Amino acid sequence: MTMRLSMGHVDSYDEQVGTFARQLGLTGVQLHNPDNLTAPDGYWPVDQLQAIVDRCAADGLRIDGLENVSPANFYKIQRGLDGRDEQIDNFCTTLRNMAVVGLDTLGYNFLVTYVWRTKMQAAGRGGAVVTEFDLADALRDGNALAGYKLVPDDVERAIDQDALWANHQYFLDAVLPVAAESGVRLALHPDDPPVAEPLGGAARIFTSPGALERAYEQAARSPWWGLNFCIGTVSEMGGQAAVLDVIERLGTKQAIFYVHLRDVAGTVPAFAETFLGDGNLNVAAVLRRLHDVGFDGFVIDDHVPAMIGDLDTWGDTSSEAYCSRGRAHAIGYLQGVLNGLGLS
Repeated sequence: MTMRLSMGHVDSYDEQVGTFARQLGLTGVQLHNPDNLTAPDGYWPVDQLQAIVDRCAADGLRIDGLENVSPANFYKIQRGLDGRDEQIDNFCTTLRNMAVVGLDTLGYNFLVTYVWRTKMQAAGRGGAVVTEFDLADALRDGNALAGYKLVPDDVERAIDQDALWANHQYFLDAVLPVAAESGVRLALHPDDPPVAEPLGGAARIFTSPGALERAYEQAARSPWWGLNFCIGTVSEMGGQAAVLDVIERLGTKQAIFYVHLRDVAGTVPAFAETFLGDGNLNVAAVLRRLHDVGFDGFVIDDHVPAMIGDLDTWGDTSSEAYCSRGRAHAIGYLQGVLNGLGLS
């Protein structure tokens, strides 16, 4: 299968989202801890997974992947707390249940205090609403995104980088054999923002191209582990050069499973999200390089600016907010680039 576009980061799948996807000419979706999956026993049960697969199929859409189980069912794994073995067991049950219904990719992250931003209503091009991050402001004022996805912003005790690397290794050692047995691939999202300084008491480790390659080595170069290549986050590390570096380190090893594509202006310690083509990236060059190294997964639009008439696409996760002008612009932009490159 060749590189393809999918509608991504769907938090709530319903008829409106399905119609929006079809109107944009898409045939696949990616679901992000969707409220259609409730995990009543700490894992996604077969009946709920089958129901959402069937619902998307009835709309003419396939599910290309799932991303991020509920933070409530994963935070002990990240933080190395008592009870993490139970959460790992439940995660493994989710993998097995995904295999039963034919789903083969699950994204995850090791962001103990999740995504941080310092402005949620900054002005982008033409006054579109975008987010910004500035490390100095974050260390002084905290996270403007606090409470998003109901993740506690502070940890009970400080967690340093060594502890996080050990917690990630513990997780991989437990789940990779189940992933291989089930035929469900694991895809790691880099840390956003990729700063070395602790945020909310927890360090961050997946903050550079080298660190992402180290994660690949932690997974013993397993074909069942790869990258959820969030190009926006990697661009925050070092612009276009960092993005191309990751493609050389992991894309050439077929260890990039799927792509989040957004643009930012600037790199840590300070950056702002932008429209595609308005920030650090030459989007066409990045997609061409991915194609050249043999990437054949799916690409999703990622965070998008809220244009005039749009609801806040960060503060509101409803389908009404999701089906926005900003998202239609991003998907249309990517369709045009892929078509122009002869890759669609």
